[in-house]
Amino acid sequence: MQIISAEDVAASLPWSALIERLATTFREGVESPPRHHHAMHRPDGEATMLLMPAWEQAGYIGVKMINVFPQNAAQGVPAIAGVYLLSEGVHGRPLACIDGSELTRRRTAAASALAARELARDDAATLLVVGTGKLAPMVIEAHAAVRPIKRVRIWGRHPEKAEALAADYADRFDTAAFTDLEAATREADLISCVTLAAEPLIHGDWLSPGTHLDLIGAFRPTMRETDAECLARSEVFVDTYAGAQGEAGDILQAIDEGGFAFEAIRAELAELLRGEKPGRSSPEAITLFKSVGASLEDLAAAIEVWEQREARG
Repeated sequence: MQIISAEDVAASLPWSALIERLATTFREGVESPPRHHHAMHRPDGEATMLLMPAWEQAGYIGVKMINVFPQNAAQGVPAIAGVYLLSEGVHGRPLACIDGSELTRRRTAAASALAARELARDDAATLLVVGTGKLAPMVIEAHAAVRPIKRVRIWGRHPEKAEALAADYADRFDTAAFTDLEAATREADLISCVTLAAEPLIHGDWLSPGTHLDLIGAFRPTMRETDAECLARSEVFVDTYAGAQGEAGDILQAIDEGGFAFEAIRAELAELLRGEKPGRSSPEAITLFKSVGASLEDLAAAIEVWEQREARG
């Protein structure tokens, strides 16, 4: 069995190939039971263990174990750590143990970019990234692979981190760190939120017509990055209905407040990619994509890693 490091994962997942692999897998489907979600009460705060199995009917089998420790930020340690075990589908033998943190970051950003490819305006050129963690550079690169991004605006709770990230990408884009989130939101064509917020950061009355809003961070019912007005003003799409119904705090809290109805969701990503349901209704429409992550995405990314490496010998 091979051990595949984070560096090898990054080298094996060029954005265009990964995004297209995800598109194919969403269209074709795999067996993906609901993920196991375990709250762990640690001495320094609550953490979460996620177990995510998936398999092709006549192909690969995989499972991911991820630990999410939000409190790690105070020590400058990544909040997410884990591994992915990929097996072959003929006899069930393990093929590889893959770094799960890098795999998760890249497939998460790629899924959002895939949704943006289907939903954001073709001319979306100004990207606002809300958050400065390990996912922030991933979403910059992934969205730039599907839309003509020229300007990148960054907001974070720690302005010095936003400034550092802006400096990292200043050679590729017109970049700026913002402390005024409302002003940054109003000028953005595409907004990607990658935080662990429990209270709304983006407000619906800040959104300009034609904006695409990408919500990644809130993966528990108690978490949210937007207020209910964002959903009320938007054409809402999700990665999967099951994930949204169980864990999407932005949606569930808006429903509890009477500001949204689950039935108002336009489509899940597979329906959109198969052409079963329409996407953006007009250039002026505001679209919103809420993801909580799906084991289908991990399996697709792990297969891409394995087959890229096999192709390279």
